[in-house]
Amino acid sequence: MATPDTRTKSRKPMISIIVIVAIILLFVGLINVMPKGFKTTHEEIGQGKPAMVFVYDPNLTVSNSQTEQMNAARAELGDEALFLLARVGSPDGQKFMSQYRAGSAEILVFDANGELIKRHFAVTDAGQLVQWLTL
Repeated sequence: MATPDTRTKSRKPMISIIVIVAIILLFVGLINVMPKGFKTTHEEIGQGKPAMVFVYDPNLTVSNSQTEQMNAARAELGDEALFLLARVGSPDGQKFMSQYRAGSAEILVFDANGELIKRHFAVTDAGQLVQWLTL
């Protein structure tokens, strides 16, 4: 018959294994929930897919809200459309902003041929973004 002391010793490795597995599962879950990043280059505009470019300004709270809506729209549309960022302060972002006279937190929608078809300020919900990109 096992003494209470030996039962306690045999449970310690099992508890450690359960804790490690739980941490690993939590980590994998967090990785899967994290939003996919957005490209900050714009050469794909006009290459056969509609595109949405959001002028991302990290100093504005609406920028985070808008990227959440972009992620929801991207989840619905998949690879049917491009979701891009023009980061305020980056060379590519400044070039884009200058070329299209875009301001911070502005959304620009392009058709598959690269023609600018819509401009709007953030925050716009995912349903509206999907509608603009599927016209």
